[in-house]
Amino acid sequence: MFVKATASVVNLPPCFGIKSCSKRRSGGRVSVRCVGTAADSSVVNSVSSNGKVGSLFEVERREEIGADVVVVDEKSGCKEEKLEPLWDDGYGTQSVKDYLDLAKEMIKPDGGPPRWFCPVSLDGNDCPLPDSPVLLFLPGMDGLGLGLILHQKSLRKVFEVRCLHIPVYDRTPFIDLVSFVEETLRLEHALFPNRPIYLVGDSLGGCLALAVAARNPRIDLVVILSNPATSFDRTPLKPILPVLEGMPDTLTGTIPYLLSFVMGDPIKMASVDAESSSIPNLEKLSNNLTSLLPRLSGLSDIIPKETLSWKLKLLKSAAAYTNSRLHAVKAEVLLLASGKDNMLPSRDEAERLSRNLQNCKVCYFKDNGHTLLLEDGINLLTIIKGTQKYRRTWKHDFVKDYLPPSMSEYRSALQGNGWFQFATSPVMFSTLEDGKIVRGLAGVPDDGPVLLVGYHMLLGLELAPLVLEFLREKNVIVRGIAHPALFVANSNNGLQEFSYFDLMKVFGALPVTPSNFFKLFSSKSFALLYPGGAREALHRKGEEYKLFWPDQPEFVRMAAKFGATIVPFGAIGEDDIAELVLDYDDVMKIPVLNDYFRRTNEQGIRLRTDMEGEVANQDFYFPGILPKVPGRFYYLFGKPIRTKWRENMLKDRVNAKELYMEIKSEVEKSMAYLIKKREDDPYRGVVNRVINQPISTPVHEVPTFEP
Repeated sequence: MFVKATASVVNLPPCFGIKSCSKRRSGGRVSVRCVGTAADSSVVNSVSSNGKVGSLFEVERREEIGADVVVVDEKSGCKEEKLEPLWDDGYGTQSVKDYLDLAKEMIKPDGGPPRWFCPVSLDGNDCPLPDSPVLLFLPGMDGLGLGLILHQKSLRKVFEVRCLHIPVYDRTPFIDLVSFVEETLRLEHALFPNRPIYLVGDSLGGCLALAVAARNPRIDLVVILSNPATSFDRTPLKPILPVLEGMPDTLTGTIPYLLSFVMGDPIKMASVDAESSSIPNLEKLSNNLTSLLPRLSGLSDIIPKETLSWKLKLLKSAAAYTNSRLHAVKAEVLLLASGKDNMLPSRDEAERLSRNLQNCKVCYFKDNGHTLLLEDGINLLTIIKGTQKYRRTWKHDFVKDYLPPSMSEYRSALQGNGWFQFATSPVMFSTLEDGKIVRGLAGVPDDGPVLLVGYHMLLGLELAPLVLEFLREKNVIVRGIAHPALFVANSNNGLQEFSYFDLMKVFGALPVTPSNFFKLFSSKSFALLYPGGAREALHRKGEEYKLFWPDQPEFVRMAAKFGATIVPFGAIGEDDIAELVLDYDDVMKIPVLNDYFRRTNEQGIRLRTDMEGEVANQDFYFPGILPKVPGRFYYLFGKPIRTKWRENMLKDRVNAKELYMEIKSEVEKSMAYLIKKREDDPYRGVVNRVINQPISTPVHEVPTFEP
């Protein structure tokens, strides 16, 4: 199938072009349509990896599967309905070096106007999920459209990505750029009115995105801004801008090096494809930096002196136009702001925009520079997932819109949690059908729906090792059912960094609601439930390993409705790593703190308001703890309890309550077993583990007691 594009894309390197491989969209269009402003039209061609010239639109074959039509690419055999856990998102395979190398081809003058292009991979593996929304990338000052080069492989899996390219010598005014993007936006909305459209704007592109959003308040937009140039009138470079514009031709070769250090952090740019670990790979970092610096001279071709002068005027007009229309922006906005932006006062601007935009969430990166999307440690899709901004319809669905963690996200989580994993050396046991206890998770069913029910340690310390181990051993996502307060954005918190709670959402956490239970079991997922909730995770002194479960056995009846397998488990070890010295009762006796926590809890989401006693006390507070020389975490998953074919029996409240009490008893027995058996573990203490085991030993291979 061939599709024409209005505006030819000339001299694009092999990894760019137009291609689509996805489920047929409801409007009947399969291939990506490229929209431009030129009167001519042509098929977009590119040089393939074998040197032959051909259309990037491959022949497609449709396979009827029930009532759905799935598009299969003949070359790659691509037919994707969902992403599997630990999928390859390609993060770290491309870097700023690739950006600068590709820019040499992109900047060749062709006399053409601004146009869209769609990045594709040479292996043809470019299949977005069914019903994926469109993402329009609006570039910064360079205008190339290559700003997503670090992120494009992962984004192409869940979006139909199109990038705006503004040629180096193009002089299109800002208002005409707004109209051009707006035309594409309205066309897409007319074709798929029930689907959101994503606008990702970098610097100057941020102004463009906000301006388009202000002019189209009735279109469902998700606007993602990276250090938007709305603060250009307050740039720290204001005193030297006239000097740059009036610099003699003999000195213009120094501009690229000046701009490179102003716009971004070269160290972070060079770190992108260096191996991730707690100890930096200094040799590879040095090599990357050495190969990057000579390429910076190419910036003088990307932004020559006359283009720089034009872009500065464009930035000024863009900021003025956009700031006058902020009040009209109704779109959902995610603002990424850097703390070390030497080009714009992005930190202060983030605070201003969060006050002036109606629906704006800020994600703050205190150690990054202006070119945030080209620096190490920033994975755009991870940020979108962690801030709950990914959706395919008008509202985010925690189950249907959930994207499992990729391999790079898993490795990043292991790295970030590395010292805790090393210190606690978590060990997992499970129970086989015959009652035998074995090390590992062999006793836990491989197929869902499965409901893990257990004890919540102090501050939920057991959660991360559990989720990571299920991913490592069984390649299964455990969806933790959490307090709804963790999913409510607090606009009074100011600039918030990407936090541990955001990472929990990336790894499957979702709020506890009956509808989420229903959807998880319907999709045969693995769910993790702590009936004790916040009261258990924020227990008082002397209450470790005590269950605070309500009387209602509702989760048993819900599990039976879907034939889910319930696996009770116990987890211990909190008393081996910390001592609770300041609990809720102590905090509420402190004059200033008690008012703060009382007010915070009154304003927050309340659960179990219809209950009485300690189970109903779900107040949040931050306990005072005294660290110990670390011991070890132990988990025991009990014998699976199958509810399949027992739905009618468990509809009876008496039978459901009986099974509920059996599950609770199994959790208590598991903890009692572990507390006794850990005394026989010669590697319980971190000192013994360090002395007797190489530090490089994976935590799941460190010996323990025989079950």
